[in-house]
Amino acid sequence: MKRCGVTGDAIMSWATHEVTNQVPDLVDYNLYATDIALQEGVKREGGEWHDESLLHYGGRLGSAETIEVAHAVNQHPPELQAFDRQGLRVDRVVFHPGWHRLLRLEFLQGMHCSGWAAPRPGSQVARAAAYLMHGQIEAGSLCPVTMTSAAIPVLQKETWFDTVKKLLYSQQYDERDAPLARKSSMMVGMGMTEKQGGSDLRSNTTQAMPVDAGGRGAIYRLVGHKWFFSSPMSDAHLVLARHDDAFSCFYLPRWLDDGSKNPIRIQRIKNKMGNRSNASVEVEFQDAIGVLVGEEGRGVATLVEMASYTRLDCVLGSAALLRQSLVQALHHARHRIAFGQALIRHGLMQSVLMDLALESEAATALALRLARAFDPAGELLDQAYRRILVPAAKFWVCKRTIEAAAECMEVWGGNGYIEEAPMARLLREAPVNSIWEGSGNVMCLDVLRALKRHPELAQVLSDSIEQDCADEPRLRQRAQGLQALLTSAGPTLESSARLVAQELVLLIQASLLRRHAPEVLADAFVQSRFGDIGGRVYGITTSPLALYSVLERAWPE
Repeated sequence: MKRCGVTGDAIMSWATHEVTNQVPDLVDYNLYATDIALQEGVKREGGEWHDESLLHYGGRLGSAETIEVAHAVNQHPPELQAFDRQGLRVDRVVFHPGWHRLLRLEFLQGMHCSGWAAPRPGSQVARAAAYLMHGQIEAGSLCPVTMTSAAIPVLQKETWFDTVKKLLYSQQYDERDAPLARKSSMMVGMGMTEKQGGSDLRSNTTQAMPVDAGGRGAIYRLVGHKWFFSSPMSDAHLVLARHDDAFSCFYLPRWLDDGSKNPIRIQRIKNKMGNRSNASVEVEFQDAIGVLVGEEGRGVATLVEMASYTRLDCVLGSAALLRQSLVQALHHARHRIAFGQALIRHGLMQSVLMDLALESEAATALALRLARAFDPAGELLDQAYRRILVPAAKFWVCKRTIEAAAECMEVWGGNGYIEEAPMARLLREAPVNSIWEGSGNVMCLDVLRALKRHPELAQVLSDSIEQDCADEPRLRQRAQGLQALLTSAGPTLESSARLVAQELVLLIQASLLRRHAPEVLADAFVQSRFGDIGGRVYGITTSPLALYSVLERAWPE
């Protein structure tokens, strides 16, 4: 039958265009085999014995299947189940099945315990490399392993640690919400922040009341709240609470010895901008049972010790997002044709991508060096890195990653702004590491505090920088300027805290690259970060620095 003189066959022939010049999804690649800087860093920092395992993990993470799971858990965020169908209070967070698959991968890799279960030179570096790869594919699932790993060195000092040691060191992930006696492994979360305080922990109001005689290992009842309660389905949490005008750290189990739930009431799940796969919740403690951890009245100091580990993971997590943003930008630029040739063949695009590649390699080199500083029997310089450089690196690398992720999205153009593409999730994920475990100003003030409280560490760090920069005029001048600032600023130094942190990180990144990276790459980093002209915007240079060899190293064709 004809209508208006046009047949169905004629209508079907009116195709308006072919779909061309669209970039294929980046799947089925090995994150370790394609990352030269990561491979070299692992070997350099003592983790080469873990090479085969990392190669296997890199392939598993880069598979289309794992990438699809990562997308699914961010499309279907966790949900709160406060009551069961019978009306009984369960305070349970329900996750997408893919969440448990990702946690199972992390546990098999030992990312929650490997630094402590079998400590040896390079153990923290091997863990860091696995963490850096996992964070490229799905960042939210890193939170539970970060918390658990950071809690272990604190709990190791307790007389009752042997009762949980086997569970903490187990690599068999157990998702069941059940008493520890029935589980094959466990996780530990944290709860410090309250509504009125944020980073100001001494404004916390949660009260702890002793049940028995008190002292280390004593039982307390806690009444109060936490505004951010991380990894809520963990089997225990370490929290800060006030008693007798002091603050102590407490271990709050999810289940009590009698098989009942500890009265930790989940109020709601935070509706976060990013980190969507992971649950952060608000809770109320209604006479919750807690065990004193560490010395009475030394809770803030105990948690500061843990923070050095979690802050390292913030650096690793941001380095991961920076690396993945760069890889996606390079992959896109090699496939997308514009103005007659691939994007990556245009000089200005090369300049932008090379600058991003420099940033990524510098972040990776610094993160792995910091990880080595956490290995057993570290030297005095390692101690200086842990206490002074970690907060500086958290400030700088996390900030730079936010800018880099936005720049890499722009490489994709409008396609990068679409939710089906990977760039939107990477950009939304980036700010969390800059905020979590202390925002930028808190980190920079902590750098100043560490320099003042540990003059012997400050001196060894200063000597190391001076020695590394002695043969390069631009670096030497900046190192001398930093030293002059630290010695002459006096009471006004606080206002320059961000400058101090920036200079520390850039000088050490430059030193690491000059020592270990190809000469052309290290020279480009020094010229672009320490030259007379440069900017916060990637790709601003004063000479032709669009070196294709740097791009080849970052993402081999």
